[in-house]
Amino acid sequence: MHSNFYRFAAVIAAAGLLASCAPPAPPPPTDAQLEAAAAAITIDDMREMIIEMSDDRYKGRAPGSEGDKMATDYISQRLEAIGAQPSGDDGTWLQKFELVGLNAQQPDSWSFTTPNGEKSYTVLEDYVISSGRQEDSVGVEDAELVFVGFGIQAPEYDWDDFKGADLKGKVLVVLNNDPDWDPELFEGNRRLYYGRWSYKYESAARAGAIGAIIIHTRPSAGYGWEVVRNSWSGMQFELPDDGSAPLMQIEAWVTEPVARDLIQAAGQDLDTLVELAKSRDFSPVPLGVTTTLSMPVEMERTASANVLGVLPGTDKADEYVVLTAHHDHMGENDAAGDEDGIYNGARDNASGTAGVIAVAKALAELQPAPRRSILIALVGAEEQGLLGSKFLAAYPPVPAGKLAALLNVDAPNVYGPTADIAQVGKGKSGDLDRAVESAAQRQGRTEVKGDTEPTQGLYYRSDHFSLAKVGVPGIYLKMGEDFNGSDAEAEKARAKEYNAKHYHQPSDEYDPKWNLEGLRLDMQLVFYAGVELANMEALPAWNPGDEFEAARMEAIEAAK
Repeated sequence: MHSNFYRFAAVIAAAGLLASCAPPAPPPPTDAQLEAAAAAITIDDMREMIIEMSDDRYKGRAPGSEGDKMATDYISQRLEAIGAQPSGDDGTWLQKFELVGLNAQQPDSWSFTTPNGEKSYTVLEDYVISSGRQEDSVGVEDAELVFVGFGIQAPEYDWDDFKGADLKGKVLVVLNNDPDWDPELFEGNRRLYYGRWSYKYESAARAGAIGAIIIHTRPSAGYGWEVVRNSWSGMQFELPDDGSAPLMQIEAWVTEPVARDLIQAAGQDLDTLVELAKSRDFSPVPLGVTTTLSMPVEMERTASANVLGVLPGTDKADEYVVLTAHHDHMGENDAAGDEDGIYNGARDNASGTAGVIAVAKALAELQPAPRRSILIALVGAEEQGLLGSKFLAAYPPVPAGKLAALLNVDAPNVYGPTADIAQVGKGKSGDLDRAVESAAQRQGRTEVKGDTEPTQGLYYRSDHFSLAKVGVPGIYLKMGEDFNGSDAEAEKARAKEYNAKHYHQPSDEYDPKWNLEGLRLDMQLVFYAGVELANMEALPAWNPGDEFEAARMEAIEAAK
């Protein structure tokens, strides 16, 4: 199933293109050659792709749906048109992966027994619950609730919220963040993976908990309750359970007012508990609250696919620069009635998919061709927890140690040109930093900023993270802030409005008011940075001491 790419590499080897019998390195492209190729990235091309993939006919491109298949077919056609070579399963464009769909039948109300009587809350308005297991029924019986602060065990930061407490069979109540109030703790206001909701559930499961409840606040999540409600209701998809990690029965979120009310009924105060949790000396606090819950789970098996294509390199053709974007979105709300229930995902991420295909077209036209090959990976099921890129990382078409670097595009700038650009992951790899800086200077940009929203943990929220975990140096290039187009103030206002009104909403639709000059310039920057990485002499590396450096060393050793 995953052998096609190796056969492809063998063909290159037979043609005398691999390092063992490589030709001399081609001369670097001239400025004129670079600019001629970059001109292939056009607004018209990208607009056409965005409008197509975000059309209502695609029904929101949910994993495993007909719209998902329409998207992968369309992307395959676009890659074929630019001259890429198919690099999926058995000579096709698609790297298919199985998915398990879980639709927990959440109860209309959720009750808790407290020292001060019963407390009940309303589904979707107050809480959401998903199944933590791939089973047809999940639940808890008389399970005790324990407040565990941030739910973090990080020995490298001398931090352990569990303190050896017996949490087996308990339901843990967790804050959704990491210690961010002191620059001396963790990495100050730059959220690490320890602060992500996915880590909270994983950590609770490792501790033997039967369930976990995350307390939602807009500052700690980076989005409002409506995003949680929309994202955690209906069918949820996972890769098939391979038994390698412990799982809980339930994974839940509650609103902050519900958390305050429940904790007050337990004779505690949420603000006081939060202050206690800010100390290394914090220990879990039993709340004296229990809950019983049983949920039937509708299960279905389906499949999605990553679309993979390659542009062969020259003297370093057995190493690959990876371009990623996710092609899926959130599908359709069947209960919307007369309201618009299609989550079109025009910016997130039809625009990113269109941008990567446009960059690939420019790379295909560049002469001389880059030294390293280019792997184009338009991945699926990102909105369900980076599932397509997780599968790609687990089954890379070539060994991970041969993946030189990765540039990811997710919900890029569709509002207008900016003088700056944001690089999520700046400071993690000097090689990547230099490539982006060089590209920005070529365009006359004023600044390459780091993560402009450090408290949101964006590095751990998109597909580059999956490949970083297996050692591939990667970054996510994000929209700048300093709009400088002819209608800069209006463009800045539209950009700011997106997270508040359109992120993961049916209103994320193509807007004729979008100024795609911003997208064109940002994708040309991705192109220039990609060429720089593809032509670098040494294999790009993480900075010494980076959290992913050890994985990189292991991957390189395994690829020898």
